[in-house]
Amino acid sequence: MTKAMWPLVVIYICIRSTTTLLGGGPITPADPASPASEFNILKYGAVADGKTMNTDAFRAAIKACSDADGGRVVVPSGTFLTGPIVLKSHVDLHVDDGALVLFSQKFDDYPLILLSYEGHDTVGCQSPISGDHLDHVSITGPGTFDAQGDYWRPLKKSKVTDEYWNKMVHSGGVLDDSGKTWYPSAAARDGDAALQQLRASTEPPRIADYIPYRDVLRPVLLLLSNSTNVTLDGPTFKNSPNWGLHLLLSDHINVHHITIDNPEYAQNGDGIDIDSCTDLTMRDSDVNAGDDGICLKSGRDEEGRRLGRPTEDITIDNCTVGHAHGGFVIGSEMSGGVRNVTVTHCTFHGTDAGLRFKSVRGRGGVVENIKVSDINMSDIKGAAITFDMYYFAKATATSQPVNEGTPIFRNFQISNITCQGAKQAIMLRGLPEMPISQITMDNVHISSDQGVSITDASDITLHNVHVECTVPPALEKDNVSGLKTDDFSADVQSK
Repeated sequence: MTKAMWPLVVIYICIRSTTTLLGGGPITPADPASPASEFNILKYGAVADGKTMNTDAFRAAIKACSDADGGRVVVPSGTFLTGPIVLKSHVDLHVDDGALVLFSQKFDDYPLILLSYEGHDTVGCQSPISGDHLDHVSITGPGTFDAQGDYWRPLKKSKVTDEYWNKMVHSGGVLDDSGKTWYPSAAARDGDAALQQLRASTEPPRIADYIPYRDVLRPVLLLLSNSTNVTLDGPTFKNSPNWGLHLLLSDHINVHHITIDNPEYAQNGDGIDIDSCTDLTMRDSDVNAGDDGICLKSGRDEEGRRLGRPTEDITIDNCTVGHAHGGFVIGSEMSGGVRNVTVTHCTFHGTDAGLRFKSVRGRGGVVENIKVSDINMSDIKGAAITFDMYYFAKATATSQPVNEGTPIFRNFQISNITCQGAKQAIMLRGLPEMPISQITMDNVHISSDQGVSITDASDITLHNVHVECTVPPALEKDNVSGLKTDDFSADVQSK
C-alpha cells in the first residue's frame, strides 16, 4: 500500500466505524419522508389518461423503490386508474399536486384475502391501498386517492337527491323489492344474510367459502396493519367503499394535514378508525364521513379481549369534522381497552353527536384516562356529549352479573366545550351493574333542545356547566351517586 492511498483507507475506516455505531450494515434512507431516490410511475409504464389500468406500473415502481432500500414513489399530475396498491417498507408514496389516483370499479380487481374487520378474523376484498408488517412507510403530497365507493355501497333513495338516485339506477345494479334501496349487483343485494351466517361460524375463515359473496365484501380505502413508523401527510382520501382509513395493530404513527371525504350517505363510511394502535398523533386534518368521523377502537368482544391490544397514547389536535355520526368517538369495538387519550382544539359541525363514547354488554374492555378540551360544536343532530352503554341494545334497569364482557368507562376529563345548537346537551347512560364513573366536565356551555340526562353513573362532577335548553327538565338523573354540581346552571326557555 502506498502513502497516497492512506487517506482513502482512513475515510473507509471512518465510514465503517460510523455505520457500526449506527447498528451495522449499509447506510440506507430509513425515513421515506426525505428519500434519497425517486421512482416516477411514468418510468414504469403508467399512463395518465384515467382509462388505462396502471396496477402493474404502481407495483413495479414500488418494487424498484423497495429493492433500492427505500425512497419515494412519485405519482405526478394526471389521472391514474389502478387496482390495489400494496405498499412496502421504506417507501414513501407521494402524490403530486394535481395527481388523482382513481381506483377500479371492477370488484374482481380486488383479490380476496384474510384480514381483521370489526375485531374479527374474516375474509374481505383487498383494500385499494394496503400494507402489512411494514416499517417506515408513508403516503404524502397534496394529491387525491378516490376509491369510487359509490359503485360498491348500497344506497337508500331517501339519503340522496332524485338526480343522484336516477344516476345510480341507470348505471346498472338492482333494486330491492321496495324499490327504495339500490345495490351494485344481485349478489350484493342477496348475499348479506348468508355472509353473516358464514361469519358467525367458529371455524377459521377460508377464502374459498367467501367467493360467492365478493360483491358484499366492501373494502376499506386504506388498511395499514402490524406496522411501525407510519406517516400520512397531505393527501385527500375520498369516497371509500367502507371505512375510510383503518390503522390496525400499529404504532408510532403521524397523521398530519390530511383530508378524508366520504359522502354523508355512505353506509359504514367512517372517516378514520384507529384500532389497537399505540403512539399516534393526528393533527390539522379535515374529515367528512357517512358514519363515525375520528374513531378509536380495539377489537370486538371475545376476540378483542383475547388479543388484548389497547389503543393508547393517542393525541388528536386541531381537526375538523363536518358531517359524521360522531365527531370524536370511542367504541363500540373497544374490547381490548382504550387509554391515555388527549383531544384538543377540534371543531364539529353538523354531526349526529359531538363527543360520542359507546359500548354494550359483551364487549368488555376498559376505557380510561381520556382528556378532551377546547372543542367547538354547532348544529349537532343528537347529543353534544354522549356516553351510552346500550349501543344497538334495549336499555334495562335490571342489573346483570359483572363478568369479562362488562365494559368499563372511567376517568374522563372534559373541559372548555362550547356547542351552539344540539338536540340534547349531555347524555350519560351507564349500566346498573357498572356505572360510568369519574367523569368531570368543566367550563361547558351548550345551547340545545333538551338538557342533561344522567343514568347509572357515579362520581360525576359538573363544574361551571351552563345549559340553555327549551325542553324541561334541565337536569334529570336516575341511579346516580356522588354527583357534584358546582356552578351548574341552566336556562329553560320556551321556543
